[in-house]
Amino acid sequence: MSSTTDDPTHDLTLAAAFPPATYDDWRKLVDGVLKGAPFEKLVGKTADGLEIDPIYRRAPDAAPIAGRRAAAPWQVMQRIDHTDPAQANAQALQDLANGASGLTLVFAGSNAARGFGLPPTRDALTRALDGVYLDADIAIEFETGPQGRDIGDDLAAILAARKITPGDVDVRFGFDPIGDAAVRGGSAGEWSDSARDFSDKIARLRKLGFKGPFAAADGRVIHDAGGSEAQELAFVLASGVAYLRALEAAGLSLENARDAIQARLAADADQFLSMAKFRALRLLWARVEQACGLAPKPLFVTAETAWRMLTRRDSDVNMLRATIATFSAGLAGANAVSVLPHSLAIGLPDAFARRVARNTQLILLEESNLARVADPAAGSGGIETLTRQLCDTAWGLFQEIEKAGGAFATLKQGLIQAKVAGTRAARETDIARRKNVLTGVSEFPNLGEATPDVLAAAPAPAAPEKTAIAFDALPPIRLAAPFEALRDRSDAILEKTGRRPQVFLANLGKPSDFTARTTFAKSLFEAGGIAALDNDGTSDPKELASAFKASGAQLVCLCSSDTVYAEQAATAARALHEAGAAHIYLAGRPGDREAGFRAAGIDEFAFAGGNALAMLEGAYATMVTS
Repeated sequence: MSSTTDDPTHDLTLAAAFPPATYDDWRKLVDGVLKGAPFEKLVGKTADGLEIDPIYRRAPDAAPIAGRRAAAPWQVMQRIDHTDPAQANAQALQDLANGASGLTLVFAGSNAARGFGLPPTRDALTRALDGVYLDADIAIEFETGPQGRDIGDDLAAILAARKITPGDVDVRFGFDPIGDAAVRGGSAGEWSDSARDFSDKIARLRKLGFKGPFAAADGRVIHDAGGSEAQELAFVLASGVAYLRALEAAGLSLENARDAIQARLAADADQFLSMAKFRALRLLWARVEQACGLAPKPLFVTAETAWRMLTRRDSDVNMLRATIATFSAGLAGANAVSVLPHSLAIGLPDAFARRVARNTQLILLEESNLARVADPAAGSGGIETLTRQLCDTAWGLFQEIEKAGGAFATLKQGLIQAKVAGTRAARETDIARRKNVLTGVSEFPNLGEATPDVLAAAPAPAAPEKTAIAFDALPPIRLAAPFEALRDRSDAILEKTGRRPQVFLANLGKPSDFTARTTFAKSLFEAGGIAALDNDGTSDPKELASAFKASGAQLVCLCSSDTVYAEQAATAARALHEAGAAHIYLAGRPGDREAGFRAAGIDEFAFAGGNALAMLEGAYATMVTS
């Protein structure tokens, strides 16, 4: 991300043997390759509209951002979400014996439950923690949701029975009434009432001797719903400030209120943006602390690999996504990391998936030594720029929320939801057009893949919550879901008829003419579960039509070069139409020949940047599948 500079202090022995290279030298070479095209063609943009240049100069004046204690590893948190407390306990003991340093106890009905989770009862908690030495430097983090209001009292009773002092237990309670309301689209009452209950509960736990943190400002709410990095950061700030105000109003000093709050962020497969986001949060929270008259103190930040990036199809790729996400969060100073098992979107993960999730972190910590250097991104021109841009944009969004009355009031007004919806819609459009690629789903699918094993556990029903105040919800999404719905449809047809929907790839000319577009078309159609039938190609329209008819497919896609299309596409299309093709595609843009191609019977054009999802949905509408 950083370029060579003219800085004489940037001296490398090996580089000294070569002529000095400057940014201007690089720019001249790039302009030569662009051949008159604008340089802006190489500039990317994030969901927040932040520009990402192709290369950056080093940031010589940058300093490391204070986060985790220097050279200290992050906590390896393992998700405990089995619906059977006895099975959950067995998982917890297995995880702790094999490298996990903490447990994230997920209860049914919480934002992170994903359909599973422990029953929100004292008995379930007691059984899940049986044999776990809670005062042996093991971190516990709760994901409770509205139904877990009594979790602190339940834990206190367990500790009392074991004669353990609450202050000796490293526990984060994760109370997040604003985040809960955002996901559910409502609350049992006004924020003033919820804030009072929230503060009373924390005061009671502090009196029992727990150290906290007790509240969680949770950005995953926004990330799960398809929001942007700056929107996620702004929501964390707004929630955190709301909790600060509530605790101070209840009589807690600002310093103690600050210490009662942690943050949660999602880490996804965009390495640089994830690193910049985690770094930006610490700078933004320090600014809040300064505004409160407090000396900044590193915020405790928990990272979780992103739910929205998980795929049900080609789910092994989720292991790679989680590795990049963990790498990013760990290098950016997260205090604790939880890796979602790669099969979670399919069902309750088995022992293998849990082991991979655990070992993903252990390899990065124990074998790659990622925690040895504090903030290694400091000074990187690209990441420093992204961090600063995210800070500026997120702070502006946070100010908008504050002007509108704070996090809860803004949710009631639908302002946060509207911004997230706009970002989500743009993101979904980019995925539909395959501008944002989902490997194994929207690109490079495998119709013969095996589905990983998951545990045979029934989903946990969530008890309905009373809602006196309703507003638009921010439900979690998975980006791959629209393409996976087409794959599900294909599977249903296969089960019913014995074969999948099929498209015949009508390869015109020599392999050198059609191979590139045949490869493109195969990946495109199979992303929607439509099996692509390949062949050796021909220039004879009758032979092509005969091969199509023998294939039994209803759809056909012409594949070749623009030169061959100009000479043969129209004739081939007429022959295929006469042979019974229900719908004829051409791989590539038609250019100024579109009218002639359509007149010859070509119905649609498949090309990079087109709406692949809409095209595939339309393909099902043209086929007779019963």
